[in-house]
Amino acid sequence: MPVRTALLPVPLAPEISLHLAGDRTGLFDATGGEFRSDVPPPFWAFVWAGGQALARYVLDHPGTVAGRHVLDVAAGSGVAAIAAARAGAARVDALDLDPAATEATARNAAANGVTVHARTADISDAGPAEVILAGDVFYTRSVADRMTAALRRAAASGSVILVGDPGRGYFPERLFVRRAEYTVPVPVSLEETESLVTGVWEMRTTITLS
Repeated sequence: MPVRTALLPVPLAPEISLHLAGDRTGLFDATGGEFRSDVPPPFWAFVWAGGQALARYVLDHPGTVAGRHVLDVAAGSGVAAIAAARAGAARVDALDLDPAATEATARNAAANGVTVHARTADISDAGPAEVILAGDVFYTRSVADRMTAALRRAAASGSVILVGDPGRGYFPERLFVRRAEYTVPVPVSLEETESLVTGVWEMRTTITLS
């Protein structure tokens, strides 16, 4: 069953509109409420708290990305990438392992009149960027460990790393400095609450790889 979406404004960043599932739609509704390992959940059909916070921060602080090469990893709907493009980034790339997310990012970028170079790839294949954005990427131990290692390597190479995280259990807070905090509206069907306090964090520059 395909996920039904409509072009809707992002709650925390209404300057951006995305093709999203409705507030009453759950992550696994398209599979009858069951997890299926052969089909990735449609993360791209929702705008998660971490991505919303990153988008708001970038729009409010355009100097963070203006004139720079920006990479949005695990881009999902592409909300952070689109915000970077609107804020004047010289080039915006967006990566996601799910081909459906790549398509969603491209569709959403077009709906907002900006250019985002979206492709299906892992962060390990990303290549260098001046600024790397990552929203809500610490939701399981395995994903968090891989993402943390990749982001630490990028930071050690000189990239500015900005992460949006609403207190997921595997966020390595000791590696980051909080730059902003927002109360982000979220669908109750996803989070079992109407809002999440979400931080925007910058990875520390003095990191020893191990």
